[in-house]
Amino acid sequence: MPTTDMYNIDSVLSEEERAVRDSIHRFVDDRVLPVIGKYYIEGRFPKEIVPQMAELGVFGANLPEEYGCAGLNNVSYGLIMQELERGDSGVRSFASVQGALVMYPIYAFGSEEQKRRYLPKMASGEIIGCFGLTESDYGSNPSGMITRAREKSDGSWVLNGAKMWITNGSTAQVAIVWAKTGDSKEDTSIRGFIVPTNTPGFKAKDQKGKLSLRASDTSELVFQDVRLPAEALLPKSAGLRSPLMCLTQARYGIAWGAVGAAIACYEEALAYGQNRVMFGKPIAGFQLQQQRLADMVTEIVKAQLLALHLGRLKDAGTFTPQQVSLAKRNNVNIATDIAREARRLLGANGILAEYSAMRHMANLESVYTYEGTHDIHTLIIGQAVTGLSAFE
Repeated sequence: MPTTDMYNIDSVLSEEERAVRDSIHRFVDDRVLPVIGKYYIEGRFPKEIVPQMAELGVFGANLPEEYGCAGLNNVSYGLIMQELERGDSGVRSFASVQGALVMYPIYAFGSEEQKRRYLPKMASGEIIGCFGLTESDYGSNPSGMITRAREKSDGSWVLNGAKMWITNGSTAQVAIVWAKTGDSKEDTSIRGFIVPTNTPGFKAKDQKGKLSLRASDTSELVFQDVRLPAEALLPKSAGLRSPLMCLTQARYGIAWGAVGAAIACYEEALAYGQNRVMFGKPIAGFQLQQQRLADMVTEIVKAQLLALHLGRLKDAGTFTPQQVSLAKRNNVNIATDIAREARRLLGANGILAEYSAMRHMANLESVYTYEGTHDIHTLIIGQAVTGLSAFE
């Protein structure tokens, strides 16, 4: 039994769930970990791993097989996200955006023709997507967005505006873009559009100067009189609730992914502590380091149990967005703390790219902020328990 599974959680996973997790675990060990430090330093995403990710069924893994997806349950999907983020948050983000933020809205809000046109090609990695909701002045308050799509007399649309902090933005062939379709300030006019990135007037500009998520493509999207046919509209999208449903799917994956980052940091710290000799014995034998390791594994076990039960609730169709907020908030927070303590246990070596703790620590600062900041999830939970909104 691995030291991260002190409550023998493995025993309550199905054979299929364990097999899925183990296959992605091997992929991360073989294809991600040997190269991710180099890509992180260079500020590039390792695009050569995308075909194998598609072959393993990572993209849209919990969507139906009839659309070329793996049709796995949500616990299996969560375990995939855990293992990918054990490699790097940027790798999990790539898969999470593709599945939860691009394929899911097409599946949930798209026409049958849109589903059959896009989902199989996205599952195979032939088409990569990005998700355009956040704007430079409207992150935590997406209802204030200024991007507009105006309908023409022939049913076509003209899109103008900009989106910021878009994962996969410069790589994608398709963007799911959320825009207001009228002059109303209400969020009821928000609709989703499938926008090919080679459409005239569409531009993606890489975000420079990142100190976090460096092995991930992050872009600004700009739309200047982008003309879209009527069939670009996601017909079942309606209001802010639609993109927030997508974010709930992504946040669910993040709750699992953060556990993977925490496991990576803990296992590295444990191995280092057992082998690093100081004052004549391994530093793991000193009380200060044992307290660090005990705190790490305790929080990992609690986060594992939280993610697993949330997955079972999601598979039963009884989970709520507030429960997802609680798991995302807790698990990212503990992973951030664990990464910092692991870096400290490693001493000076902890700042080197050959170790993972500082890379995870920097990445998790972004994860702490995106898909709803830690503070926003605090207020979501606060509203759920008090019945009083702090947003108004």
